[in-house]
Amino acid sequence: NENFLDLRLYQYGWEQCAPLHSFGPFVRNHYLFHYVISGQGKLDCEDVEGVTHTYTLGEGEGFLICPEQVTTYAAHKAAPWKYVWLEFDGLRAAEYIDSAGLGPSQPIYRPLSQAQGDGLRDRMLYIVEHTEASPLHLIGHLCLFLDGLMTTSATRRELKGGQLRDFYIQEAITYMERNYPREITIEDLADVCKLNRSYFSKIFKENMGCPPQEFLIRLRLSKAADMMKGTNNSIG
Repeated sequence: NENFLDLRLYQYGWEQCAPLHSFGPFVRNHYLFHYVISGQGKLDCEDVEGVTHTYTLGEGEGFLICPEQVTTYAAHKAAPWKYVWLEFDGLRAAEYIDSAGLGPSQPIYRPLSQAQGDGLRDRMLYIVEHTEASPLHLIGHLCLFLDGLMTTSATRRELKGGQLRDFYIQEAITYMERNYPREITIEDLADVCKLNRSYFSKIFKENMGCPPQEFLIRLRLSKAADMMKGTNNSIG
């Protein structure tokens, strides 16, 4: 089910904006990243505490809009921006965004060097220019884009122990996928991973963006929706 893919690409494109062209205030359901190819503009967005901040951006910079975040952005009057964008989401999206040091309180991407920024731009344009490619091909290039975002961001985080943490989370998800019809507790999941209950709940929420029980509910609803579409079973 698309709700349980590591990554999914929803839409993409580019635009040469007219002077003062604006969009918002608006709330997105998924992550939306813009890279400024030329020109200038500004972004107004709320942080996690609901405080609105204004950022001015120019060529070679980018900005991230997070799900459920209220934002408005507008092109400069004299030098309106041209940008390319990707809208994406998935189980691993929050983790990769955090690795790049981006989020609601730090939405601005600045590359470590201009050459690296150009490389990120080109990865985005590749997706935009290959609309006829297969979904799997485009997902592969979305992965390359996110890898570039993480490695070139001036605010990137240096992660330690990430592979072991990923292993624990994947073990828990696999257990839920195999046992979702029966009663599953936090203790069951923590035991599968051989972790303390509180620590397991903490790293699961940090990696997946929701508590384990909420993830399990979403998984069950997803499975039910698949059965409604693919079988003749009753709702009961």
